[in-house]
Amino acid sequence: MKYLELFKEENEEIMERFHLSMNRIQEIAVEKSVNEPYLDYFRQVASFILQIKELVLLVENNQLSKMSLEELEKLNHELYEDVLAENYETSYANPKYATEKLSKRYGKLLSFLYTEIRGMIVYGYEYRLVPITIYMELFIEVYNYFEEEGEFTHKDVKRTISDFMHDYCPDFVEYRTRELLDSSLTFAKDIIMNNDLSDLRYLYQFGEYIDENEIQIAKFLNSMSEDEVKAMAFTYTDGYKRGFENQKIDLSKKKAVVIRYNIGFERMVRYAIHYFSEMGLEPIIYRAAVNSISKRQHLKIGYHSTGPNRQYDYDHRYDNGLYLDKDFNERKLTGQRNAYEKYKVEAAVYAGPALIEVFGEKNFSPENKEEAIRLDKRQQKLFVSYNRDSNLLTNEYIKGGETSFTIIAYPIPEIGDKFKEIFAETVKVNTLDNDAYRKIQQSIIDALDQGEYVRILGSGDNKTDIKVMLYELKNPEKETIFENCTADQNIPVGEVFTSPKLTGTDGILHVTKVYLNELEYKDLYLEFKDGKIADYTCKNFASEEENKRFIKENLMHNQETLPLGEFAIGTNTTAYVMAQTYQIADKLPILIAEKTGPHFAVGDTCYQMSEEMKLYNPDGKEIVAKDNEISILRKTDMEKAYFNCHTDITIPYDELGEISVYKKNGEKTTIIKDGRFILSGTEELNEAFHSL
Repeated sequence: MKYLELFKEENEEIMERFHLSMNRIQEIAVEKSVNEPYLDYFRQVASFILQIKELVLLVENNQLSKMSLEELEKLNHELYEDVLAENYETSYANPKYATEKLSKRYGKLLSFLYTEIRGMIVYGYEYRLVPITIYMELFIEVYNYFEEEGEFTHKDVKRTISDFMHDYCPDFVEYRTRELLDSSLTFAKDIIMNNDLSDLRYLYQFGEYIDENEIQIAKFLNSMSEDEVKAMAFTYTDGYKRGFENQKIDLSKKKAVVIRYNIGFERMVRYAIHYFSEMGLEPIIYRAAVNSISKRQHLKIGYHSTGPNRQYDYDHRYDNGLYLDKDFNERKLTGQRNAYEKYKVEAAVYAGPALIEVFGEKNFSPENKEEAIRLDKRQQKLFVSYNRDSNLLTNEYIKGGETSFTIIAYPIPEIGDKFKEIFAETVKVNTLDNDAYRKIQQSIIDALDQGEYVRILGSGDNKTDIKVMLYELKNPEKETIFENCTADQNIPVGEVFTSPKLTGTDGILHVTKVYLNELEYKDLYLEFKDGKIADYTCKNFASEEENKRFIKENLMHNQETLPLGEFAIGTNTTAYVMAQTYQIADKLPILIAEKTGPHFAVGDTCYQMSEEMKLYNPDGKEIVAKDNEISILRKTDMEKAYFNCHTDITIPYDELGEISVYKKNGEKTTIIKDGRFILSGTEELNEAFHSL
């Protein structure tokens, strides 16, 4: 069945409402029934919706494929023009501008409404008339209030918008869940597989904002030989396959894999689809969410472009604060459960995600706007509880111990003039010798397994001084504390990691600069007591209050505290040297950055919801340090066991003074001193440093 035919019936059922609403929008665009300052807002938003009308007609009549590259570029620019950085300061999508023009009472509400309506762009490209229609109806309903000046209140408008989000929540949740599981939703796959990828017009069929990054990476991949692109795709898919093999999970029982990637990599993805097909896996390629019900803060989960404006995404990361309450949480969870029941067969054969990440974007230090919607303390707790309950619900249908994943990363042209060289070096980093690293890392593990705790010290401006307690082995001949991690799930190769013991884990973790979840942190300090964050700060903003709020909202995901879920020692000195050579350390994704020094993850352990799986290192020893004092609560109180987040923070070698492991008798074995490996059996790792 062709993709568009999936929505034929529902489009036909709503067609009359669609046309009635669109006709009313046409009237709103020119009439003067609303007084200023609101008239300009409603006219501008109505004009945007009329752009969507023209888009729908183009899609309906299959005209996009007939348009020239210049015409497609013009259409794409016009749809996203309002939120581009150069125009955003005077856009109603900007809550600061909206508040200045429309008042504090209505600015946030109307900026939220316009942002939700802008999701119509992708609905138009996908020819899904239902979400377009219901958002038009909401817009008209809100407009009607403003026609009756003095006859309505701020509460009326807010209630109307909130009721809409509550009422349609189950529908949005069901579709989002379907996107994650249903391989018949082939919108993106069809574009990838059915187009001439040398003709860059295909990029404009997705409906995402297309900039130089997407254009240039597509051109670059087109310039590569078939063997080179195949090799990239094979590294990616083979890592996924080996993840199942290493965990002894039967891949033959699975039927679908989710591919998440950045637009521009279609040539590589096409080959990856072929390799996955040879494994018996059908690809699912879903779009990053565009509505506040389905979005996860400012993060883009699904296929996407680098986007028109990160400040725009950041401003609207907590738009759900407009309507989030206990009833909404319950409706969303009910909708999610109903969706999983509807697609439980698909959920049972879901293998897990395969991610292609990108790096190289200019660092982003967001502006914290008071005008942006925020979660109050009650909503923060609701936000945390929903994420916990949703994760537990998902695990009922998609067992954590029955799936796997892989992640690989490549640079994008925005990284600078040395893009081609950095890309080639990244390919080299992604394909380092697993066997060589496995042997070296085993030497590190052998030393760590004898320890009671590890002490990590920073050097120079880095003030890290932390003691990490280790799991106590009961049978050292057959058990191990650390996992020997090569290039399967996390590509590239290069780390040993464990779930540390929380009790007695104390000290300061400090990094001078780090980039986490697309946000830059300057002088990040985390103080740990008994393995949990006791205090925190950074120097992003002038006030301590702003700095703490920034960390709590973005790093701690509105939790009051988080445990140290992982301690690891990265061994990929080649990646570190690449970063130093090209001065891109601040641009590396955590996937690579975590391999370039010791790293500490706050949140859940690496084994979340798969703790009972028996895992073994290549030396045959069972990995037994998978729980900590909090995660073990899963056996008695599941709600207290998990935080549904895991964020790695790396100390680079040049900020590292020492890593030493201490035995119970006080004997000390040093693994790294002054940023270099000194443990016997690890000296080879220092060879990469010689080129600096």
